[in-house]
Amino acid sequence: MTAGPPPALGAHLRRQDGNDGVHFSVWAPDAHGVDLCLFEPGAASESRRVALQPAGDGLWAAFVPGLGAGQRYGLRASGPWQPEAGHRFNPARLLLDPWALALVGDTERLALQTGHASADPLHPTQPWGEHQPDPADNAAHMPRCVVVDAQAELNAAQRMAPRPTVAPERVVIYEAHVKALTRLHPEVPEHQRGTYAALAHSALVQHLQRLGITTVCLLPVHQHISERHLLERGLSNHWGYNTLNAFAPEPAYAAAPADDTAAVRAEFRHMVDTLHRAGIEVVLDVVFNHTAESDLNGPTLSWRGLGQNRWYAMGAHGVPHNFSGTGNSLAVSEPRVLQWVTDSLRWWVQAFGVDGFRFDLAVSLGRDAAIGHAFNPRSALLGAMAQDPVLRGVRLIAEPWDVGPGGYHTGGFEAGWLEWNDRFRDGVRAFWLGHHGTRGELATRTCASGDLFHRHGRRPTASVNMVTAHDGFNLADLTAYQHKHNAANGEDNRDGHNYNLSAHGGVEGATDDPVVLHRRALWRRALLATLFCAQGTPQLLAGDELGHSQQGNNNVYCQDNATTWLDWAQADASLTGFVAGLTALRRQYPGLRHARWFEGPGNTPHTAPPDIAWLDTDGHPMAPEAWQAHDRHTLTAVITVSDHGAAPTERLWVAWHAGPGAITLPLPHGDWRVALDSAGAVANPGSEVTVAGQLTLNETGVWVLVQGLHVPDGHSPGRS
Repeated sequence: MTAGPPPALGAHLRRQDGNDGVHFSVWAPDAHGVDLCLFEPGAASESRRVALQPAGDGLWAAFVPGLGAGQRYGLRASGPWQPEAGHRFNPARLLLDPWALALVGDTERLALQTGHASADPLHPTQPWGEHQPDPADNAAHMPRCVVVDAQAELNAAQRMAPRPTVAPERVVIYEAHVKALTRLHPEVPEHQRGTYAALAHSALVQHLQRLGITTVCLLPVHQHISERHLLERGLSNHWGYNTLNAFAPEPAYAAAPADDTAAVRAEFRHMVDTLHRAGIEVVLDVVFNHTAESDLNGPTLSWRGLGQNRWYAMGAHGVPHNFSGTGNSLAVSEPRVLQWVTDSLRWWVQAFGVDGFRFDLAVSLGRDAAIGHAFNPRSALLGAMAQDPVLRGVRLIAEPWDVGPGGYHTGGFEAGWLEWNDRFRDGVRAFWLGHHGTRGELATRTCASGDLFHRHGRRPTASVNMVTAHDGFNLADLTAYQHKHNAANGEDNRDGHNYNLSAHGGVEGATDDPVVLHRRALWRRALLATLFCAQGTPQLLAGDELGHSQQGNNNVYCQDNATTWLDWAQADASLTGFVAGLTALRRQYPGLRHARWFEGPGNTPHTAPPDIAWLDTDGHPMAPEAWQAHDRHTLTAVITVSDHGAAPTERLWVAWHAGPGAITLPLPHGDWRVALDSAGAVANPGSEVTVAGQLTLNETGVWVLVQGLHVPDGHSPGRS
């Protein structure tokens, strides 16, 4: 990691003509003029205004001597007000610099800062085409951009611990929200709970290490705001998928004072450094499919005021396309917008040391204006990330869909990308929770969904397997509710998914019925065991290992309260231990985390056993017609591990039994150690319990049996 030059756009310390000062550069190609407004700390109005000069290629720039780090500033852009043509310039609006490295000031009600006149910003009475620009100066209600010494930030990052090196097949992802994960942890000092400092606390780090987590994926930490409709209902955007600034950590997640932007950045960097020293990567969930400006009745904060037609993908009559569901899809085919995205990504890698990114609604990033905004896996932005010398070495994870036309593309990204696999989620849920899941579907999904990902040189690790995620039911509720219960969100239970493939075991919601509770516990352990015994990259949702419930709410994006804050005091310690055992099992046995695709019978030398063989309940190979039978709920596989044709070193027998009642299955010849029995809540890679001949499965669950084979000199079975 080198301390290269900072992005050219934005505000940067410079020495010019013998003077120290700040160079400002803004992209606003359709503007008639752009002014720089300078503010003193705490002042409601500007102390000085500087007209930026045209610098070519749509840029406006100026060097202002005498300024330094910490200077507050904002922008104003003048130009046409022609809503039907997409132009919405209003010099009465103070605007934020899209490339600003820090902001200070209150952001709680920024969603009300529209650029058009309206009697009530929450209830516009005029159709958008009749809006007039609001002539009132709103500077008193806007935050300020802050000049940051970029080189000092890059230098600070160079003093961090090196990024961990984790082989792709060993990655275990933990999806978490900074505040929800830490807000109620009893071992974290009260003043740090819910913050970056809390995530760096030894109690959290030790928990992640015990679970075998290699990679923490944090829900958005870019500075963000709440939408107008949430303000109207007295709620807030808890998840943060509404970016206000793509270069600054959200100050509400810092123990440091929000207006001390340097301390906030240092706290975030300390969190990353602490996790790195523990061998844990940090991946950020980022939102580049839309901005916090929302639809045309939303606020004018930055991008819209500097040139809506350039920043957003525009449709007819001055209305942006809506591929994200928010009404303002970004024009990622535009070179300067592409630069803004990649500048942000590089900044987080180089200035904060992060290890990768998960891209929200990533199909939007590949929508190519040259082909009618259809998805192109080799679009300009995706191609730029693939070749960028900083970004090509970090983890890139796609949510491979958006809500626009032709927006579903699971398996459609290029080599080098990992993708969320909703087909794994749905297939596994259906098999275990009684929704007509077939054994063929289960086998395909647990083998890394080769029907989707085995192409273009991609590896099994491209499939990010998950049973639950932040969006939808968590594990406790998936197995306790058949229907969503989202009334607290204020939308009459209309929001959130209706297709959940969930089950409740006999009672909807909370119960003290021991039979129902036992059935739910069996399901939860079976689902977790399937996740960690599947090929691909497993992702665990924070709180699932604790048994945390969200009371049946499957869309908790606006619940910044005990609904989402993990209840550590009521954690299911036995379930946590079980998950730790599953990840240990995965680490110990390479057969559960193949770096290569299985070849199966008929594709290996006749003198060697197949790397995987699927067996029916009679111990014989699966007949073709048996794969799709809906009345069969038990499947077994034998996985044989060898090194490129060498003698086998390990054999695993895996069984998935979702059927009612007990079943006795024949075992391949020899003695087998029972490493996993999810029905019995046993996940012990070093177990000495052995069986031979046959095994009776009395209840729903997953079993893994291990058989050591010939061990070449200098090698240990099961460790590679």
